[in-house]
Amino acid sequence: MSEGRALLRRIRVWLAVFIVCLVLSGLTAFPLVTEVRLLQEALTSWATPVADAFPGLLAWTERVREGLETADGSHPFLLYGTDWLAFAHLVIAVAFYGPYRDPVRNIWVVEFGMIACAGIIPLALICGPIRGIPFGWTVIDMSFGVFGVIPLLVVRRMIKRLEALTEGAPAARAVEPAAV
Repeated sequence: MSEGRALLRRIRVWLAVFIVCLVLSGLTAFPLVTEVRLLQEALTSWATPVADAFPGLLAWTERVREGLETADGSHPFLLYGTDWLAFAHLVIAVAFYGPYRDPVRNIWVVEFGMIACAGIIPLALICGPIRGIPFGWTVIDMSFGVFGVIPLLVVRRMIKRLEALTEGAPAARAVEPAAV
């Protein structure tokens, strides 16, 4: 296997993992009420050691569960916002098919993702306190940007190497058609 093909394969593996994570993240934004109920049940049963280690966690999940159940029962339209959040994750995941298919031509999508990851940090630091989110949870939210940018940095570096390998060889630019 040529160096270009091997590099393309690694790029696609990293992008596939990133896409799967985006899809899973999006899908988990739909059943929030059920998920928080399950989390609270876990923290009061088999995951009690976790609740004991983080005493504020159980109180926070109780508050979130109560808020979500109240919204769902009295004002379910409020949860429509999280449906849009889920949809946005799924749409962004679809956008990463472009670099999967032709990484050099679509490197801008990877760079856009890196900018979005960086944007998570000021958003969490500004909106978290405004919405009464505990600082520990804000740190968890910011970690999505920090951990999300890592694979994108790796992929961007590999795409730049692939671009250097394929410069001057226009036919080799799309080294291999994407497997669908």
